[in-house]
Amino acid sequence: MAKPITGKGSAEGVSAAGTLIDRLRAGDERAFETLVREEGGRMLAVARRLVRSEDEAADAVQEAFISAFKSIDRYTGDAKLSTWLHRIVVNASLMRLRAGKRRPERSIEDMLPAFQKDGHHVDPPAPWQASAESGLMEKERRDIVRARIDQLPEAYRTVLILRDIEELDTDETARLLSVSNNAVKTRLHRARQALRTLLAADFAGNTP
Repeated sequence: MAKPITGKGSAEGVSAAGTLIDRLRAGDERAFETLVREEGGRMLAVARRLVRSEDEAADAVQEAFISAFKSIDRYTGDAKLSTWLHRIVVNASLMRLRAGKRRPERSIEDMLPAFQKDGHHVDPPAPWQASAESGLMEKERRDIVRARIDQLPEAYRTVLILRDIEELDTDETARLLSVSNNAVKTRLHRARQALRTLLAADFAGNTP
């Protein structure tokens, strides 16, 4: 029997989750439909952040569900079911990225801030404007950030998304990308610097 799923929610919610796992393991088709309905939207959002095509994102989610259904007997309950599925869809999305065609990329060096010999910025960054925004303006802001993230070279974009958006730790990010922890830390640092430089023209302004 699976261990109780820990996390937020009432005891009744945990019991219901446990029942769903039992039904999934028994091959209950309605349980599979429930899982897809309850988790599909969140999984698609994750896939969209990692792959650049809506069709590719949908395919990654489909592959993730197939993988989850095949391996449901190995789900131990040590993590919430949604967390387990999150890891699976991240992995499916990364596999699609690796299998996809490489597009021409701008060098990360062109995006990094330039420094003088004394360590000062060649072009000191202007302070970002901080003011209350309407819902529409906040959405526009998020769209701009996403567009600039998409300009990063793939190796840096992926690390930034996994660490800063999907909130994976360094060890898991390194494992998923088959690189060292130091490589993850270096890429993340450079990705953050590059993103800040790319966003400077959009968000710089006089502080209120």
